[in-house]
Amino acid sequence: MAGHSKWANIQHRKGRQDKLRSKLFSKLAKDIAIASKMGGPDPDMNPRLRLAIANAKGQSMPKDNIQRAVDKGAGGDGDDYEEIRYEGFGPGGIGFIVEASTDNKNRAAMAVRTAFSKNGGALGETGSVAFMFDQLGKIEYPLAVTDEDSMMEAAIEAGAEDCETDEEAEDQWDEYEPVHTIWTARDDLGNVAAELEKTFGEAKSVNLVWKAQNEIDNPEQAAAVVRLTDALEDVDDVSNVFHSFNMTDEALATLEGDE
Repeated sequence: MAGHSKWANIQHRKGRQDKLRSKLFSKLAKDIAIASKMGGPDPDMNPRLRLAIANAKGQSMPKDNIQRAVDKGAGGDGDDYEEIRYEGFGPGGIGFIVEASTDNKNRAAMAVRTAFSKNGGALGETGSVAFMFDQLGKIEYPLAVTDEDSMMEAAIEAGAEDCETDEEAEDQWDEYEPVHTIWTARDDLGNVAAELEKTFGEAKSVNLVWKAQNEIDNPEQAAAVVRLTDALEDVDDVSNVFHSFNMTDEALATLEGDE
């Protein structure tokens, strides 16, 4: 998992962490409002809202902000957001899945298409990329909560499919906290998260993600992949960006050399 840790450091070096965190809070609030509007404001009766709130708490989102988002969705206030998935190809044929929540489909589609076309990619048809990915549950806990073996044992007992643990690199930036990553089947995410919370408390994050079945190794494309990913993440309506590029140590080294 060294590449995962170093990739977080590269993001920090490129000065994106503050910007990403600001957007993260907006995304979390939007997720909570959508979940509350769709399934009601009671997290005990609304699994999607329960996960959205757990994720917000794991990211240290203030309780008042969480409650305002719940109330906004339950009261029907604010915009009517629609969730859309875009699929496309980046440089070197790398697959991209882009999730968006928007109140204007035409605006979102135009912005996503422009981000692809200006950064060596192309927006594809629905289904052109998704078959190369699996949608899985992903839970993250700080490394400090327990050791690797204990987390693995607890995760498997809770019904998870796998558990990975970051290595603590000597050159780790203070702003990045190494994590245990627990993978679950899509439909098991809520139950596994609830079981782990009994032992370890609230997770750092709880999400459904798209994980590539086969990652592409092409270190020379690293900078181009980062540019496209950054451009997509900069689109206001975009919530998440996933791709099939393998950010190996060799690929990361090319980014470090560009600084």
